[in-house]
Amino acid sequence: MRKIILSVILITILVLSIFSIHFLVESPTLGTHVIPLKLDTGDTAWMIVATAFVLLMTPGLGFFYGGMVGKKNVISTMLQSYMAMVIVTLLWVVIGFGLCFGPSIGGFIGNPSSNLFFNGVSANTAWELAPTIPFILFALFQAKFAIITPALITGAFAERVRFWAYLLFMVLFILFVYAPLCHMTWHPDGMFFKMGVLDFAGGTVVHMSAGWAALAGAIFLGKRKVQKANPARITYVLLGTGLLWFGWFGFNAGSAVGASSLAAQALGTTTVAAAAAAMAWVFLDKIMGHKLSAMGASIGAVVGLVAITPAAGFVSIPHAMAIGIIASVISNLVVSKFPKGKIDDALDVFACHGVGGMVGMVLTGVFASGAVNPLVTAKGQLGNGLIFGETALFFAQLKALVLVSIFAFCVSYALFFIVNKITPLRVTEEKEELGLDISQHGEFL
Repeated sequence: MRKIILSVILITILVLSIFSIHFLVESPTLGTHVIPLKLDTGDTAWMIVATAFVLLMTPGLGFFYGGMVGKKNVISTMLQSYMAMVIVTLLWVVIGFGLCFGPSIGGFIGNPSSNLFFNGVSANTAWELAPTIPFILFALFQAKFAIITPALITGAFAERVRFWAYLLFMVLFILFVYAPLCHMTWHPDGMFFKMGVLDFAGGTVVHMSAGWAALAGAIFLGKRKVQKANPARITYVLLGTGLLWFGWFGFNAGSAVGASSLAAQALGTTTVAAAAAAMAWVFLDKIMGHKLSAMGASIGAVVGLVAITPAAGFVSIPHAMAIGIIASVISNLVVSKFPKGKIDDALDVFACHGVGGMVGMVLTGVFASGAVNPLVTAKGQLGNGLIFGETALFFAQLKALVLVSIFAFCVSYALFFIVNKITPLRVTEEKEELGLDISQHGEFL
């Protein structure tokens, strides 16, 4: 049956792509929030580079996660990240981009009809909020955010998920969790956007959604037979951290959508927060009686990168340092206190990405400053953060945090339930014991 389904999908996509000119007709008028391009070659060059940077983060995540799992599951764990680049890229072109940035339906989701197969996504027009780069470049930059989000979730159910079931969940997650959150947060007509919620590069859209989905997955799939395996390659974790840190400059500085002073500010806050968080993690480990470890330094740096993501273009350098330290301490404590005997979040995705994203969203409401980014205090916006004596933004961030948390967890859990009804999510005990590299892919280290 699976062979028939896969054949139908492959043939359908092939036929539709070949004959797209016969059923996709570009409108002679510009779409909603699409404007004539005012090309700036510097902005365009930077955004091409930033797009490549962000794509590199997903292989980096593969190394980061792959080094943490047991030796029998390294290839499968890394392949889950690599296949996200394959599946989500095509899904994004076919329908995903339209769901995120198409004409708004009630501020909740976009209408994909005008952007199917990238119809209307031209190199000669621009998105309203990125007027100096081609519309197609903006769409491809956004694709890389969609790619890494489901890949982040995989660390929670590592070493026990069936690969084909994971692929099906990934598709459904993009359609029913990522796309609505992206539209609500980053589309000018989106619900959170109109509320004045600030999320510079994906605290809600990427990290909170992945964190809550990870927790739902860990609960639904249950515990591994052997929860504690020696990490296969600490060197892979270090390499993955370096690639993630490097790629995150595209993630955050690229979200300025231009080669501007704001991009430089976001780059600065990003690297400072990562460094501060890594330092705080290993210092806290030592205070708590543990050794200073490569794993701890790597996880700490990533937590700092996660936490600064929503705030990167809204806060000062010293406040970025504070965000990194606060997020690192909180995530470290959550990791150490997490009920691992009851919930097997294998690689602490919720404690690092979910909690880190939530801390970053809250602290954006504390430290956001109009002196750093005039958008914060522009007409119609909620104003400065809590530390400056203003409260509106802080409470809007809290409200968004609660709504996103409930939505992402509940819908993700429902998707796991649905996928499991279609095809079993979890491998058998025998295949888990054998290892996913052999049982799912017929390969081994």
